[in-house]
Amino acid sequence: MQCKFTDSLVLIFSLVFPLASYGYSPPVSGSHSIRMFATYIKGKTPFPELSGVVMLDDIRVLYYNGVTDSFLARGNTTAEDDVFDPDDLENIKGFIKSEFSFLNAQNTFTKTDGIFVSQILAMCELKDDGEPGQMIGQDAFERLTIFTVLYADNKCTIDINLNISQEQKEKIIEGVKNYYRNLIQPFCYKTLKVYLKKRKDQVNRKVEPKVRIFHKANLDFGGFRVSCLATGFYPRHINLTLLRDGQPVSDHEFTGGDLLPNGDGTYQMRKSLEIRAEDSEKHKYTCSFKHLDKEWHIDLAEPHRNTIWIAVSVLLVCAIIVGLAMLIWKRYQTARQRENEPNNHQTTHMNAPEDVDLMDHSRVE
Repeated sequence: MQCKFTDSLVLIFSLVFPLASYGYSPPVSGSHSIRMFATYIKGKTPFPELSGVVMLDDIRVLYYNGVTDSFLARGNTTAEDDVFDPDDLENIKGFIKSEFSFLNAQNTFTKTDGIFVSQILAMCELKDDGEPGQMIGQDAFERLTIFTVLYADNKCTIDINLNISQEQKEKIIEGVKNYYRNLIQPFCYKTLKVYLKKRKDQVNRKVEPKVRIFHKANLDFGGFRVSCLATGFYPRHINLTLLRDGQPVSDHEFTGGDLLPNGDGTYQMRKSLEIRAEDSEKHKYTCSFKHLDKEWHIDLAEPHRNTIWIAVSVLLVCAIIVGLAMLIWKRYQTARQRENEPNNHQTTHMNAPEDVDLMDHSRVE
């Protein structure tokens, strides 16, 4: 089961990545979204013919196995089969299979392995005020995005990537519109609201970031690399930047800035800036970050001052070590002298009687 779940996600990623290139913007702080992925496979593979994954914000909450027609909750010990309306699921399954048949018929190339994959993504968002936000749907066949549906600002945009006539496109657009408007859109928002109630403790948890700003000598560059690191925070929305004399540094000067997951469900972000040695004395650098409703500013200690303190500390430690060594040596020498004094006295005392005996013996003779 775990193998199927993981590999299905790998197949899905080829569908998820195009979102950023079609006007999709990630949910902002305070909003919540749900993403539902479905993968339909025809051919001999170790995977279910139909499988699905549901993600609430950045949390995997459900896996669907079409072979057993069962749902497996993720991160929750309570069964969540009641989240979906069975009739809606059947309608969605029917649409996926019919769409696959249509796309397979449009296929103009042959495959030696006989394996064909169709994928569907539906994502909807609720704003922080509870109102519906943007919604996007994408359908792909053999790693190519075929349909893209975007609802935003009360407008619906549909893009079709098929080599068909304009008349056929218009018919398909009308059919896809009805499908999303009458089934997918209400199904998506209803599912999102139910999950926000069931998983409220997970999605509403708040963990403040641990932030530090530091510098490191860059021998190749001949200066310093100043880095601002925020880690261990949740939710994932954070505004992290570096300030030079109180003014934001341009984005093109940064390296890094990617949001990365930690192993405990929290996130981290790092931004770095290369500065020349002479600039480190001319400017003041500050790490500025905002997470949830809190904002912090942490100043960077001047590199040359840090270097002086390090040098002083090293000299002080060396002086202490030398002093201790001399003290130990002096005590050792004193102890040796004290040990030798009783031995000399004892030797003189033992030799005296022998001299007397010899003298007395000579007198007797």
